[in-house]
Amino acid sequence: MSYTEFYQQSVNDPQAFWGREAERIDWQTPFSQVLDDSRSPFNRWFVGGTTNLCHNAVDRWAAVQGDAAALIAVTTETPDAEPRERVYSYRELLREVETTAAILQSLGVSRGDRVLLYMPMIPEAVFAMLACARIGAIHSVVFGGFASNSLASRIDDAKPKLIVSTDAGSRGGKAVPYKPLLDEAIRIAEHKPEHVLLVNRGLAAMDTVGGRDVDYAQLREQHREASVPVTPLESNEISYILYTSGTTGKPKGVQRDVGGYAVALASSMETIFCGKRGETFFCTSDIGWVVGHSYIVYGPLIAGMATILYEGMPTRPDGGIWWRLVEKYRVTRMFSSPTAIRVLKKQPSELMRQYDLSSLKSLFLAGEPLDEPTSAWIAGELNVPIIDNYWQTETGWPILSIARGLDDRPTRLGSPGVPMPGYRVKVISEATGEECAPNEKGVLAIEAPLPPGCMQTVYGDDERFVKTYWSTFKRPLYSTFDWGIRDADGYHFILGRTDDVINVAGHRLGTREIEESICSHPNVSEVAVVGVEDKLKGQVAVAFVVPKRADALTTAESRAALQAEIMGTVDKQLGAVARPAQVHLVNLLPKTRSGKLLRRAIQAVCEGRDPGDLTTIEDPASLEQIRGAVQGA
Repeated sequence: MSYTEFYQQSVNDPQAFWGREAERIDWQTPFSQVLDDSRSPFNRWFVGGTTNLCHNAVDRWAAVQGDAAALIAVTTETPDAEPRERVYSYRELLREVETTAAILQSLGVSRGDRVLLYMPMIPEAVFAMLACARIGAIHSVVFGGFASNSLASRIDDAKPKLIVSTDAGSRGGKAVPYKPLLDEAIRIAEHKPEHVLLVNRGLAAMDTVGGRDVDYAQLREQHREASVPVTPLESNEISYILYTSGTTGKPKGVQRDVGGYAVALASSMETIFCGKRGETFFCTSDIGWVVGHSYIVYGPLIAGMATILYEGMPTRPDGGIWWRLVEKYRVTRMFSSPTAIRVLKKQPSELMRQYDLSSLKSLFLAGEPLDEPTSAWIAGELNVPIIDNYWQTETGWPILSIARGLDDRPTRLGSPGVPMPGYRVKVISEATGEECAPNEKGVLAIEAPLPPGCMQTVYGDDERFVKTYWSTFKRPLYSTFDWGIRDADGYHFILGRTDDVINVAGHRLGTREIEESICSHPNVSEVAVVGVEDKLKGQVAVAFVVPKRADALTTAESRAALQAEIMGTVDKQLGAVARPAQVHLVNLLPKTRSGKLLRRAIQAVCEGRDPGDLTTIEDPASLEQIRGAVQGA
């Protein structure tokens, strides 16, 4: 079946289409209804059916290909940077997951309880995710190394019964202690977990809290022969919560279901990613992000593939490490980001060319727009299709891409592609609310119902779900908050965000969240943070700060001191990933006469563009200050 036929079936008759796609996974109990959209946008998929993510990812393959590789755990975060690798077969993975499930149950975790994972890219993190899925607990993975304040806000929102963590992660061979950050987060948080389960890697000393902290290794020995049956879950029960930056400064908990997610991933692994049972998939993301959930852990395993879990940098011990893994494990499909490829582009070409990459059939990229030089370079080096794709934490799998599993539709430079099955993508005029003509700029939106696998709601806040995503237009349309255009052939092009969420090397950061952090500094009066185009990272955060005390602006030393303190404040509260690339100190910020900050004008000046219509600006000199600060940097 061609892409066009497949896609049209998905939007013209979603009940019949997704009913067929649901046959890709195992169901313990058949569903009675494919789609219940009676309370749209709170749609329910595969109503009444029971299934389990862990069963579909592990058990069913352990029964038929138990000795086949399932999880390939690689770390280069060793003192000598030499890779350490451990391959778990499906049978071995099942044993580790059952053991971890027994540990969770021994600590009082049961169906519906939340378990927060604050972990690096180590096998125990995957065991814990799958163990939660196995027993019906709801996991929430927080990117390892997140600062205490950010972690505390997620603890208070999810209210986990248990937190799973470790002594430390590692970056560039240097330990990044997690336990002190976690202890501080628990101290700050109003909600206190009953237990903290700790994996001791021997990287950093740990102070343990009696009665609360328990050792993973000891409990693993006690439960290593445990048998924990799969808990069948109704399709619409919650599988996990994954937090993404919000425009209010409060993170949004994206709530995902069980059955719809499993079906969507099973479908996408074949139709989009062309994954075949027994092959090896290498996604270079992190399990703290949605790409890691969908295409490191669940997607490849549901497809019966081996998946590589990689801890380390793409240039350690050298820029050839990823290609070495492609050769060794005969990787057929690879998923990375334009930022990572731009980093590798700077490495000597022989680091790639010394390896046999003939197994690789395609490279998928996502996270931020793919630029022409990067695409052309990597395509020339690998001589395989380079396939962009566009999606969000909220959707769980690609909105736009090229479905090479269906036909050989060509890619188009600058475009992530065409709508994937079930996504009724529209480009809507902000002025009229009507659909735009081809090549006319508008807001990318999706008609209800969203396909299976997309978010159910904002965890614990249905009102915020509707207000945030479904209230931009006069009719029921999901807003992606991205500008876009659609050409005459149906290819879409993404032009940037409409809200204040920026994309730094694939990490979505709320500028409001960064602003609130900077404002907590005692010598900050006002602040504006904007996302500025960056050749390496896609975007970076740039802050413009008005100090409370004018003496901070008098000398180069006083300016540098305040800038360093502001950077340190963001590091402490939000983590280094949110640290602005630059902090500029100014006397005033450009505002309208009504007091609204002209963030778009600030961004335009930073990027060397025309700031546009400034008829509403209160003081034109304020924008000149911005221009002077940028030019003087």
